[in-house]
Amino acid sequence: MVKEGEDIAILNIYASFNNTITTITDLAGNTIGRISGGQITKHDRMRANPTIAMFIAKRVQDICKDYRINTIYVRMKGKTGARGVGPGAHAIVRTLTKEGFKILSIAETTAVPRGGPKKKGGRRGRRV
Repeated sequence: MVKEGEDIAILNIYASFNNTITTITDLAGNTIGRISGGQITKHDRMRANPTIAMFIAKRVQDICKDYRINTIYVRMKGKTGARGVGPGAHAIVRTLTKEGFKILSIAETTAVPRGGPKKKGGRRGRRV
């Protein structure tokens, strides 16, 4: 149950194997703040690192304190067709839990390809 005076937000985490992007929205879907791995570090290879994801979570905490948000829904998304979410998503959830946020639910919203566009080549396939 949500008590009176608690503000709720939705934390959307897009975690690929190249970058981690978080967006904080209110329940209507209006964006409150957005943080990515590129804002934390300038090294391309470090953007999807769980260590950088912990710093992203600290920035998320700062934004949530400004808006008095202490309860969040988490939606994790990976790259379409990938094997799952990237390494940064779980690190963000772990860090926010340690910081005292109340997480109501965690959902994975990764898109699954269904067919897609026509493959290159004709009836007999692409001849290499």
